[in-house]
Amino acid sequence: MSAQGDCEFLVQRARELVPGDLWAAKAWLITARSLYPADFNIQYEMYTIERNAERTASAGRLLYDMFVNFPDQPAVWREISIITSALRNDSQDKQTQFLRGLFETLPGRVQCEMLLKATEQCFNTLERAEMLLLLLRRFPETVVQHGVGLGETLLDAESIEDQECPVNCFRKLFVCDVLPLIINNPDVRLPASLLYKYLNKAAEFYINYVTRSTQTESQYQGSQDSSDIMSPSKRSSQKYVIDGLTEKSSQITDPWERLFKILSVVGMRCEWQMDKGRRSYGDILHRMKDLCRYISNFDSDAHAKYKNQVVYSTMLVFFKNAFQYVSNIQPSLFQGPNAPNQAPLVLVEDVTNIYGDTDIDRNKHIHKKRKLAEGREKTMQSSDDEDPSGKARSRHITVNKADLANSIEVLESFKLARESWELLYSLESLDKEFTRICLSWKTDTWLWLRIFLTDMIIYQGQYKKAISSLHHLAALQGSHSPQQITGQGSLENQRALIQLATCHFALGEYRQTCEKVLDLMCCILLPIQEGGKVQEEQPKVKSKFRKGSDLKLWPCTSRAIMPYCLHLLLACFKLRAFTDSRDDMALGHVVVLLQHEWPRGENLFLKAINKICQQGNFQYENFFNYVTNIDMLEEFAYLRTQEGGKIHLELLPNQAMLIKTSSPPMGLLQQEFIPVLQPSIQTADRHHTVTRGITKGVKEDFRLAMERQVSRCGENLMVVLHRFCINEKILLLQTLA
Repeated sequence: MSAQGDCEFLVQRARELVPGDLWAAKAWLITARSLYPADFNIQYEMYTIERNAERTASAGRLLYDMFVNFPDQPAVWREISIITSALRNDSQDKQTQFLRGLFETLPGRVQCEMLLKATEQCFNTLERAEMLLLLLRRFPETVVQHGVGLGETLLDAESIEDQECPVNCFRKLFVCDVLPLIINNPDVRLPASLLYKYLNKAAEFYINYVTRSTQTESQYQGSQDSSDIMSPSKRSSQKYVIDGLTEKSSQITDPWERLFKILSVVGMRCEWQMDKGRRSYGDILHRMKDLCRYISNFDSDAHAKYKNQVVYSTMLVFFKNAFQYVSNIQPSLFQGPNAPNQAPLVLVEDVTNIYGDTDIDRNKHIHKKRKLAEGREKTMQSSDDEDPSGKARSRHITVNKADLANSIEVLESFKLARESWELLYSLESLDKEFTRICLSWKTDTWLWLRIFLTDMIIYQGQYKKAISSLHHLAALQGSHSPQQITGQGSLENQRALIQLATCHFALGEYRQTCEKVLDLMCCILLPIQEGGKVQEEQPKVKSKFRKGSDLKLWPCTSRAIMPYCLHLLLACFKLRAFTDSRDDMALGHVVVLLQHEWPRGENLFLKAINKICQQGNFQYENFFNYVTNIDMLEEFAYLRTQEGGKIHLELLPNQAMLIKTSSPPMGLLQQEFIPVLQPSIQTADRHHTVTRGITKGVKEDFRLAMERQVSRCGENLMVVLHRFCINEKILLLQTLA
């Protein structure tokens, strides 16, 4: 029998004995190895027996012998591949833990050599990188030789694979795993240009990772949920997984903390003017402002160094705080289905003081208070009479605590982000570098950032620029998810409409304001409750009246937006109604709108009544369609009496439409008024005038109409005003033409 045959016989005999007598099998193999020490199969069989028995120490010694004596055997590399896979695996099962323990029994030098050779066996870039990463973590001394090479390999692979999104497996391994090993190793010498390149890659990755839902996951539907104008579609409940990585590898804890740590290390390596200890974002920004004051005094090399310090430090403070602001005013963009049930907020001009602040005596009837009010007309001017530019001072933003619990922190984030942006554009060199970075990152496609920039521009009072930004926002929204043009529209569509309206109002473009408000009104569906009533709750912000143009973070829900729209409409028509020239249509619209939040608008109503008395007559044919306030009805009835001045009122629409055989009961449903409350579009152009004069017939019509209106006082006012905005859209716009 040949030597080969003897070896095979001994191995086969040992295998047969393993199930019944393990020690006998091992004795046969020990004998075989003594006779044939150079035979691989004998040693491999011994290793297999120890591995299957999960004897860590003995299996490790045999693996070490095979690796040293038989480095070219495919079976050895199969075993090494299984072990290194276990080392990279997140699993905690018994077999995986045994293989990790087996590897730990090997001498360090052998572990290092084994991982290096295993890396050479890998042809897949990602697998090769993960294997080399194992080596770098276990043997930091290898970082000097292999760290930068691995980093460049990953960045090259990202380019070769044509990864469009920075949040990919190659960038993740580089930024989160390789880069910290490189920059924290003092023996690795890197030029400043390479450090800035790596910082740029890290910043782009982490910012996109934190805000990824806006680009990749969040979409908006046209559905309306209860009081919300629109609820974003629910993100997948599964955790975010980066393609090519496991779920566990894809999760990154404290990304902002990691990014600012990299900024700090790079800053020390590049010899920036650093402060010891941890500093707040406000402190960092203040430090950069100081540095900017004397940056021009440095020579070219120092100027370039400190320019990069200001740009990167300020830029990261900007993105962090801009994200903090947007994630709080619109949390559903980033948090998905588990987001707290908080309504999105939108930044608008504060027009809540449209009624003026003059106190009045609530106990007297209105017609008894007219003379008291005559001497106080000058005090009735409201905030819209002020210069709306907002540029002359630091503007004030109010927000209801119930709408935003951490409002102080959010407004501070808005302030820091705004000041960071202004600093980045304060010097040409900073502007140029920041613009270059933004172009390479394609920040103009970031929906969340455009929301912040729009709010910032509105805050700055640059309303024409804000209107352009809102159109850009609409285009972005269309590219991220095709808009479904439904009755409700999308959240961003509603946000854009209300902000467009507030910008046009601030510019004095009242017809465009009205147009946007009425478009928005068409999208609002009032939530009907039991008995056909509409919830009329709205946020109330208690704040002292401030001169000038202030801002408000307002809930972007139907319940809150409709009152705001009514304020804007009143502000537009009030200016037209109370000019020296006569405009009964505008004055009539003001009377209708003043019913909202009654009796807050009593002073303005007194002013309207005074103007009607001065004119001696008044024509508004929509009066009985939309005025249901009992105090107003009483005042207009009083105007026709001898004591009230016997004012000639033309308030009756087409008599056939108005007068019915019987009066309807209180609390009529909305649809029962449809025949009565027809749109007055057809009357908008003909300016019909009642020509019968003050006759008995007209008086009787007026008396019947008043009786009918009194019976309608139980109607839900928000339904009436919503119908007014929908039905009279053309007439309202024509009034402001």
